[in-house]
Amino acid sequence: MSGEVEQNHKFIVIEGNIGAGKTSLSNRISNEYNANLVLEQFADNPFLPKFYKEPDKYAFQLETSFLIDRYDQLKKQLQTLDLFKSFVVSDYYFAKSLIFAGNTLKSDEFALYRKIFNAIYNNVPRPDLYVYLNLPIEKLLKNIKNRGRDYEKHITFEYLEKIQNAYFEYFKKQKDFKFLIINTQNIDFVNSEAHYQLIKKTIFKKGYQKGVNKVTL
Repeated sequence: MSGEVEQNHKFIVIEGNIGAGKTSLSNRISNEYNANLVLEQFADNPFLPKFYKEPDKYAFQLETSFLIDRYDQLKKQLQTLDLFKSFVVSDYYFAKSLIFAGNTLKSDEFALYRKIFNAIYNNVPRPDLYVYLNLPIEKLLKNIKNRGRDYEKHITFEYLEKIQNAYFEYFKKQKDFKFLIINTQNIDFVNSEAHYQLIKKTIFKKGYQKGVNKVTL
């Protein structure tokens, strides 16, 4: 399997809404295949807990700081790859910045934000496969509650729903990417080895076309 991965996937993105398990899956795949792992650095962002409490007040500061941090991290890690690693797997993609900002910023703020985003987007490498882990929002909220991050306790059903819809709108508009939307509501790839093997096989399956590919596990 690892030879097949090395040949067909150089840069894999594992995305999903908050609480979908993208970081857990990225870690597992990276460890198994000796891949370069890129994880979003969000825990130290000083605006994140403030935003969840007062979103209107801190939205622009939060989204702008994430935009800069994501760009710096992806450029640095994707340009200085470890030659002894087989490929790159990341638990986010740069376009995440635009998806979230579109739902948190006011229209005038978002217009300015989009200009900044567009100015630097072409310098970001494109993934060979963009995986999106799709879970019902009720399960996302349960996962968020179970992991017990204090700054996430203010996340609402409505906020997660907006983010989910924004991802789907983004996928429809992008014609040059291979998107793989995996419905994971019936599996637990974190705690079940059989389920992990199933989702891994699905991700590394050959033959996905450009545009949106959907799979239910």
